[in-house]
Amino acid sequence: MSTIIYPSPIFGPVHSRRLGISLGINLLPADGKVCSFNCIYCECGFNEDHRPTLPMPTREEVATKLEEKLRQMVADGQLPDVLTFAGNGEPTCHPHFAEIIDDTIRLRNQYCPRAKVSVLSNATMIHRQTVHDALMRVDNNILKLDTVDPIYINKVDRPNGAYDVNRIIEGMKAFNGHLIIQTMFMRGTDVDNTGEEYVAPWLEAVKVIKPQQVMIYTIERETPTQGLLKATHEQLDAIRDRVIAAGIPCTASY
Repeated sequence: MSTIIYPSPIFGPVHSRRLGISLGINLLPADGKVCSFNCIYCECGFNEDHRPTLPMPTREEVATKLEEKLRQMVADGQLPDVLTFAGNGEPTCHPHFAEIIDDTIRLRNQYCPRAKVSVLSNATMIHRQTVHDALMRVDNNILKLDTVDPIYINKVDRPNGAYDVNRIIEGMKAFNGHLIIQTMFMRGTDVDNTGEEYVAPWLEAVKVIKPQQVMIYTIERETPTQGLLKATHEQLDAIRDRVIAAGIPCTASY
């Protein structure tokens, strides 16, 4: 099984299917995973297989390394389209997430003002006021909602600790449209959220949340759980078209 553990605190730039030329900001340790989910499809592998020994990078380290990289990219004439908080787990777990967002916005404005600041989050920390407020300040607040079915969530996303999807939906509504919902559609031996029994209630939740956009995608890299399959182009296109028909912009990545 091949997994990806990203450098920390800065990696890339990489080409993102959904975001363009993306400079990664990893707030988790460089030698392991820290996440409030333990998804069976995560490209970084299972949490228990990648316990870190290094600490999370400090706020000061993130700002210093980011400024160094942005200076280099300016000198090379290769500016990023987006500065993306992602990497080895859940970025909002960092105790100084909000302050790091402020530092990043300041450096973005100084070195690459056209770039967007994006956060890829599983939404488990959005009930924290500091996290909510920080996400309101970024350009792309991208929050995961793979399904609204608790059994599927426990089988696929595998939250660490209590997870109430209805509370998550209420937290998403509190952004008043300043969010992008990201959903992984896939198939497997005993998991498949591409059918009507999953898509219809998920779509109703999306309508209630009223995001600015929805991004649906499927497996691209090797997964720690064997036997998982991509959703088909036809399945993704059909789901995308239903979201668009509901008046919400939606993209599908294959």
